[in-house]
Amino acid sequence: MLIIPAIDIKNGNCVRLLQGDPDRETVYFNDPVSVAKSFEEQGAELIHVVDLDGAFKGYPVNKDIVIKIARSVRIPIEIGGGIRTIEAAGEYISAGIKRIILGTVVLEDSFKGFIRKYSEFIVAGIDAKGSMIATHGWKNVSHISSIEFIQGLLESGISEVIYTDIATDGMLTGPNLASIEIVLEKAKGVSLIASGGISTYDDIIKLKQYEPFGLKGCITGKAIYEKTINLKNAIEMVK
Repeated sequence: MLIIPAIDIKNGNCVRLLQGDPDRETVYFNDPVSVAKSFEEQGAELIHVVDLDGAFKGYPVNKDIVIKIARSVRIPIEIGGGIRTIEAAGEYISAGIKRIILGTVVLEDSFKGFIRKYSEFIVAGIDAKGSMIATHGWKNVSHISSIEFIQGLLESGISEVIYTDIATDGMLTGPNLASIEIVLEKAKGVSLIASGGISTYDDIIKLKQYEPFGLKGCITGKAIYEKTINLKNAIEMVK
């Protein structure tokens, strides 16, 4: 199971939000590039990067910083936040980034050709509030069921999904295991990355039990910054 450290960028800084609320922000570092290098040194195999300004505004805002991060480390990064057009996704791919996180746009007709061409670059991002998908930086809760959406992704050929539980994100209260169980049970064949709430080594151990059922990894950010989890130790533990 992959332990994937997170870098959320807002106003050029490395921050964490409580439950995705931009008014509940903690700034941890002002140099996301150095944070990424530190994660690589500790053994990370993949870094999760989110352009929070982009997520709220609907287009990439911190693209230059994201590309600088990608070019400063030898391991791959994945980027999400504000990638809602083919042009935005294409710019990141052209810059050498191998994993582009797309939300509900992946099922839009305008994206079908793009996804067929670049399927190996596409990871779907599901931000769930209850059982429904939230969009536009989590500000809007849609009428789209998370399970139905993931099932549609599988039918379209996208199997890798990052599943973020908004209620637990940034709260350090533990992951929503019940929701993860439901996704893995109802969406057979999904390769799931869980995000939200991870705060202790025990949380990681609990998640690892789902690895045989399709859990590929977990994303953690605040626990690393608050030092409730040591990234290097966590990576060695799951190995």
